[in-house]
Amino acid sequence: MNLWVDADACPVAIRVILFKAARRTGVPLTLVANQYIKTPSTKNIRAVQVPQGFDVADNHITQHVLPGDLVITGDIPLAAEVMEKGAHALNPRGELYSEDTIRQKLNMRDFMESMRSSGVQTGGPPPMNQRDRMNFANHLDRFLAKHHQG
Repeated sequence: MNLWVDADACPVAIRVILFKAARRTGVPLTLVANQYIKTPSTKNIRAVQVPQGFDVADNHITQHVLPGDLVITGDIPLAAEVMEKGAHALNPRGELYSEDTIRQKLNMRDFMESMRSSGVQTGGPPPMNQRDRMNFANHLDRFLAKHHQG
């Protein structure tokens, strides 16, 4: 099992949680971004810098993810794509996507996108808070305990 991170939009606080979990468990952790991402000098943690461009990091993750891997992303279409390949997806606020929730999220995303394209100001998600970080850390720990044989 590997952990993949859609790192361009991943909050630093979530990366810190991931670094600690990877060091503790030995699970390989790969951060994929179109910019340089500083990582600890630990053999199972690496960063891949992909070229600039729309969905280049997402495409890299999709091409390399394997069934059973966990992808950290807030990108709903990427989460749906990796789930189709048998991987799992967890958003930075700690929500583990399921087959049921991913369809709902895709429909809501498409609806909100059509609203924005018609000129409606929809706003964004609220800022990440301590509860979100704890929720993420708890879901990550439970996932690793269940899926990692280390």
